[in-house]
Amino acid sequence: MEFTNLRTVKITSYLLLALAVTQAFYTALYIAEVNIPRQLLWGLEGFLFTILIAFAGAAMVQAKNYQVGWSAIAFSAVLNVVQVSIGLTMFGPFREAASQLDALGLVAGSVVALSFMIYYAAKLLLGFAALIFGIAKMTDGAKALGGLTVLVGVVAMFANAILIVFGRDAFLPSAVAGGSGAFATLLLAFCLTSVVREDEERLKKSL
Repeated sequence: MEFTNLRTVKITSYLLLALAVTQAFYTALYIAEVNIPRQLLWGLEGFLFTILIAFAGAAMVQAKNYQVGWSAIAFSAVLNVVQVSIGLTMFGPFREAASQLDALGLVAGSVVALSFMIYYAAKLLLGFAALIFGIAKMTDGAKALGGLTVLVGVVAMFANAILIVFGRDAFLPSAVAGGSGAFATLLLAFCLTSVVREDEERLKKSL
């Protein structure tokens, strides 16, 4: 199957949209204190991020512009696969071991801290991508969507950078960094979907 640049961008936008929805669903369950099927949700995210690596990487190679934005999306997906993998394979065993031996509590905590550090780095990259593609949309005339995407992207970048630099126990709640990153992902998906729609319309007019 041949994946043109237009098709690659379209699939990437759908993957980002699906990931934004899964993260919002997970957050809603967590706030409602509902038992969260972590294996299912995190496993689904791991699968989607793995596919996203391939398509965002392909888009980065195919694109004539905004390669840095595509690079940010692709490498955020790589980081998210690592972060989800740590959560699925290491949280449970270390938590159980720490409950049996108090000395392992610090080790278990360090594993969680590592996972969050990777999580913040991935969200920072998605915020950076939102900034880049938001500016591109503003340049194309979509000032409302582009401007909002830029604003949320900058917030996501700064929020996650603060927690990377000052640690998870810094003055900024972790939920702000994660929430702004998820919102930036959603708006980024809308920007890319809009780009695809405009390109398809130009292609039809040229035929």
